[in-house]
This record gives sequence, structure tokens and C-alpha cells, in this order.
Amino acid sequence: MRADSNKVMGFVGLIGKQLQKGGAALLLLLPAMLVIGPILLLLSGSLMDRWEMGKYIGTVFTEGREFIRWKLMPDYPSFANYKKLLFETPQFFILFWNSMKLAACILLGQLLLAVPSAWGFAVYPVKGSSLLFALYVVLMLMPFQVTMLSSYLVLSQLSLLNSHQAIILPAVFSTFPVFVSYGGFKGIPPQMLEAARIDGAGEFTIFVRLGLPLGKSGLLSAMVLGFLEYWNMMEQPMAFLEEKVLWPLSLYLPEITWGSAGYAFCASVITLIPAVFVFVLGQDYLEQGIIYSGLKA
Repeated sequence: MRADSNKVMGFVGLIGKQLQKGGAALLLLLPAMLVIGPILLLLSGSLMDRWEMGKYIGTVFTEGREFIRWKLMPDYPSFANYKKLLFETPQFFILFWNSMKLAACILLGQLLLAVPSAWGFAVYPVKGSSLLFALYVVLMLMPFQVTMLSSYLVLSQLSLLNSHQAIILPAVFSTFPVFVSYGGFKGIPPQMLEAARIDGAGEFTIFVRLGLPLGKSGLLSAMVLGFLEYWNMMEQPMAFLEEKVLWPLSLYLPEITWGSAGYAFCASVITLIPAVFVFVLGQDYLEQGIIYSGLKA
């Protein structure tokens, strides 16, 4: 009887654990659907022709009183929107190149400036360095709207407005990559650096041979987050660029009517692909860099 009772209790306990796992899965399913839902909406909308799109959302543009309807799988999938965008819209590729140019130049500049700064804060603490780093953190928390006017005036005096330099130069001196990279460098044991100095290694050699490999989690995390931010930036180009030929891809959005909504969905899908690709490649480093920033900063 005691053995049977133990089996029953074990079975009940197993069922309880399964129910807990199922409840946790359901709780996580809701936010997951909230994140995935807009992506599914983009994908399905990009495959709809103008007539089917008008049937579902035409009431928005015609001031009708019907409810908006939607289907995740179009009745008649069409790649006409992709054909128009990729083969009949050369200006789309101009803006795509502008986004790649801006993101690449900004990240390269941050590698040359922010990474050595983070290394100096982490490895060479001097009097006042903690206060200066705290100032860096405060500057990082300031939104673009606070510094927009002063940045505009400075760029105007330098005759850089309406050029890509007006976007690249302020972003190169961003404090955010310094903060994130600092956490990765701070995790390097000081004893290892001291041992390298005793063996005769110079400071530059220590930085290149030890600092960069051991602190790459924070460094790559800063690069991934930076790419996602600068690939999708909108406020800076709208404030500093007047000519549309200089705009990045994030500002490319045709005038939306019920006939061009599918085309706009298609443009959004193409714009999303590089960001997803970079995020998937750098996901592990992104998680490690965030952990370093929270524990070591």
C-alpha cells in the first residue's frame, strides 16, 4: 500500500510540474504573439495585390463604416509588389546604400574612438575617472530631442548640414558603445594584464592581444545594438538632411493609399531583413554584453 501511495504521489507531482510548465508556456506565448504578430502582418500584406488589399483595409481610406478585416494567408498570393520594388524602383536601392553607408561609417568610427575610451576607463583608473565615466552615463541617457538644437547649430557653423557627415560625426562620439564595451573590458582579471606587462608586453600589445579577444562580448554587443539603432534611425536624418536623395532607408515610405499599401508592406519587409540577420548572428554576444554591462559597470 505504501509503495502504491508513493507511486500515486509521484504521478501527481509529475502532473503538477507539467501543468506548471504548460502555464508558463501560455504566459510566454502571449507576448511572443504580440511580437510576431506585426511581422506576420507585414509578410501577408506584402503578398496581397491591390484589389485584395482594398477589400480588407479600403474602408480606412474611403471613410467607410465597415470593420477592417485581415487574413494571414492571402487568397491569391502575388509577388508583384516585390517585383515593382526590386526591379522597377531604383531610388529604393539608393536609400538602401545610404543606410548601409551611414551604419558602416558610424560603427567604424565608434570602433576607433569608443573602444579605446572604454579600455582606458576600465584598465587605467585615475583620479576623477569614475566621475567622468558617470558623466558619460548621464550623457547616454539624454534623448536626441534634448541635444537636437545645439547639434543643429554646431553642424550649421561647420557647414555640414544636408550631408551624411551631419549624421555620422555626432553618432561616432556616442557614449553608449563606451558604456557597453567598458563592461567587457572590466571583466578581464587585472592579474592577467600585470602578468603580460611582466613578460615584457607593451600596452598596445596588451590591448590588441588580450583586451580585444577577452572583451569581445561587450564590443560585439555594442556593435549589434549600434547597427540596430542606426539602421532604423529617423529623427536625425529628418532634422539634418533636406534632400531626399540623402535619406536612409528608414525614411522610405511611399504615399500610402489602399492601392499602394501592399507596396509599403513589401518595403518594410525588405528593410527588416538586414536587422534580423545582424540580430541572429550577434544574439549570443548581445546577451553576454548586456550581462557584462549590468554586472561589471
